[in-house]
Amino acid sequence: MTTAYISHPRYVEHHLQGHPEHAGRIRAVWEQLRLAGLIDRMKVHEARAVEDKWIQKVHSPKYVDLLHWLDESRPSHMNHLDPDTYAGPTSIEIARLSAGGVVLAADEVLSGKARNALAAVRPPGHHAMPDHAMGFCILGNVPIAVRYAQETYGIKRVMIVDYDVHHGNGTEAMFYDDPSVLFISTHQAPFYPGTGGLTDIGSGQGEGYTINIPLPAGHSDGNFAAIYDQIVWPAAERFKPEFIIVSAGFDAHWLDPIAGMRLSLTGYAHLSRELIRMAEKFCGGKIIFAMEGGYNLDALSHGMVNIAHALLGDENISDPMGMPRETREPDVTNLIKQLRAIHGL
Repeated sequence: MTTAYISHPRYVEHHLQGHPEHAGRIRAVWEQLRLAGLIDRMKVHEARAVEDKWIQKVHSPKYVDLLHWLDESRPSHMNHLDPDTYAGPTSIEIARLSAGGVVLAADEVLSGKARNALAAVRPPGHHAMPDHAMGFCILGNVPIAVRYAQETYGIKRVMIVDYDVHHGNGTEAMFYDDPSVLFISTHQAPFYPGTGGLTDIGSGQGEGYTINIPLPAGHSDGNFAAIYDQIVWPAAERFKPEFIIVSAGFDAHWLDPIAGMRLSLTGYAHLSRELIRMAEKFCGGKIIFAMEGGYNLDALSHGMVNIAHALLGDENISDPMGMPRETREPDVTNLIKQLRAIHGL
């Protein structure tokens, strides 16, 4: 069975010159996948715009109305939905195609048409809140796909793992009281958006189903591998997901201009392969990766290439940048001990 690959040529229409989340990001990913000969080896699909009924599963009616107004009025000037998030004349349409790309990835995998999937989409989605845009994100791409998977295919337990350098506050907000979704986020802290504390573990019936792993700047491959071995694996073992979705951001790479983590592409590839191993063990390989952040174009594009290789079962890892000069890492032992105690792992 094959790997599905979902993207759309119109993703470049959402663009603001000089903004970190620009059209060049997706162009770099497309080009690197082409140069690596990977697109021809996957089952290629163009994303379809997500329907309102799925957007409304995670976003408020007032926010959906605002998006409709922006989409229908097509203002010629650039709007800012928050200080960081822009919307041009067709941006809402493109955001629907971005969320729709992740939904289509879920559909391909859960229908049995593909074993796994890679969604090269933009704008990203993990900061989008139920009632407003935030942090370059307009729609909650991954949360929308989760609700689609649950209601269309009867999936009872979905695990979301977010290895973007920023906390996925929007994704967390949409599932904070929901025991059917296990949300795990590694993120730099203190850092934007300032959420994702160690003791933020969910509420009500969802208590214990949010695992936040806030890390000071400087952590690299060894510490992330230890976190996955001692936190993510035991959490997955206990939860036994039926489907895994990864919010794949490459801004924790040591060359990213925005953040201060020190993951290499080889370290990132290890995390992706561990998540694929979890999918193989718990849910018949049913996993999709959805592109989030990443603002060094080489790290982002080679990172997406490495996901494609892993999903296809290749041993190849593309890491032209190698390791950072400073390889010492902060001691992560106490944090892991705290997390294991908080979550009973």
